[in-house]
Amino acid sequence: MAKAFLDEDLLLENEPARLLYHRFAEQMPIYDYHCHLPARQIAQDTRFQTITEAWLAGDHYKWRAMRANGIDEQYCTGTASDQEKFRAWARTVPYCIGNPLYHWTHLELKRYFGIYGLVLNEQTADRIYAAANRLLAEPEYSVRGLLRKMNVRLVCTTDDPLDDLQYHRAIKASGFEIAVHPAWRPDRAMATEDIQALNKYIDRLGEITNRDISTFDRYIEAIRQRHQFFHDNGCRLSDHGIEWLYAEPYTDTEIQRIFVQIRKGKMLDQQQAVKFKSAMLYELALMDAEAGWVQQFHLGAMRNNNTRMFRLLGPDSGFDSIGDWELARSTARFLDRLDSQGRLTKTILYNLNPKDNEVMATMIGNFQDGSYPGKIQWGAAWWFLDQKDGIYEHLRTLARCGLLSRFVGMLTDSRSFLSYPRHEYFRRILCNLIGSYVEAGEVPQDYELLGRMIQDICFNNARNYFPMECP
Repeated sequence: MAKAFLDEDLLLENEPARLLYHRFAEQMPIYDYHCHLPARQIAQDTRFQTITEAWLAGDHYKWRAMRANGIDEQYCTGTASDQEKFRAWARTVPYCIGNPLYHWTHLELKRYFGIYGLVLNEQTADRIYAAANRLLAEPEYSVRGLLRKMNVRLVCTTDDPLDDLQYHRAIKASGFEIAVHPAWRPDRAMATEDIQALNKYIDRLGEITNRDISTFDRYIEAIRQRHQFFHDNGCRLSDHGIEWLYAEPYTDTEIQRIFVQIRKGKMLDQQQAVKFKSAMLYELALMDAEAGWVQQFHLGAMRNNNTRMFRLLGPDSGFDSIGDWELARSTARFLDRLDSQGRLTKTILYNLNPKDNEVMATMIGNFQDGSYPGKIQWGAAWWFLDQKDGIYEHLRTLARCGLLSRFVGMLTDSRSFLSYPRHEYFRRILCNLIGSYVEAGEVPQDYELLGRMIQDICFNNARNYFPMECP
């Protein structure tokens, strides 16, 4: 007999899974240690006028689906009205069956707006649009209210080293009960692809730190000053979105010469660029280790593939895909250099290409040193892998190659305040996997043991792993 769509046992295919989810996972709070939510909107407790503004603006997942469905760009990032954009998304949703967007869309409508038993399509679009907008007008549907509604305890945003963190200071001063911390994202500080933009960045860094940045050493000193500023404002983790872990051998003399070349506005060849990035990544890792931060590396995205659309819309607009680089040797070389010097801090590695799953799952075992459970983590299934099959494969691979029980769990990695049901989606898959082990007789029916494991992965491991205050 077919189940009802999106019932309370969604993705829970056996009785142990249902027990584990409803008894142990469902009520756990959320520790969102990586997302792209704007701190400004949390500080100002923004009120969205329409569900389009809250749901579609900035969401390149939805934009990609809409473009693939033949929707013109004016309804994605263009000048169409909010209602027209919502209708265009509604026309696309029925074609998303099999894509996680189909589940996420309806879970978000259900959890935030109480809309269920009514699928989103062209016929229901205006009704759902009006119903959601009426609720968004209520006081409890402000940005902070949306976070409370999902039982979020901590949020880490993603912030450039040049950010003045004024909104984070404002959030803290306001006494908001949900912890909001910045996360250090220094990608632009080593982006040699555009030398002119990099020099403007260095110039701005010099202005902020009151330094004349003419040498590589002075550059690192200035970045270190900003690193300390972030630390003083509650930052305890970094994040890098890079193709691979740059670990090319270099000499100090080479890097000094390369930096002079950058400052003269001269393009670097490929070898020079990789050496410069290798030096930067190493210096940044030293700062993280000295400060006791956690460092994260999101590896393997091939970004901005559509030149025409990049020029029109800029980055993070839905034109990135999975890259195909060899990660094993450079990752081992990078981690080994730090470990051999006693300077390898807690580290989370994320891969985007599924071919690298076993590489990452086994790589982390090379550098566990007994100082902390799960010190080196293989991060959650990310971006294109953040779907049912990708999450199952991540969990199974981690379980067979490492310690699933020590995993720090899910993150939102979203720009939308309506994305928190992704944690529910992950938790249901996790409980179904563990439940299937029980049903097959592969693990004992010890629900206290398994329940603690589920709750640790959902929340407790992250709260204990990251050096940040969490209510």
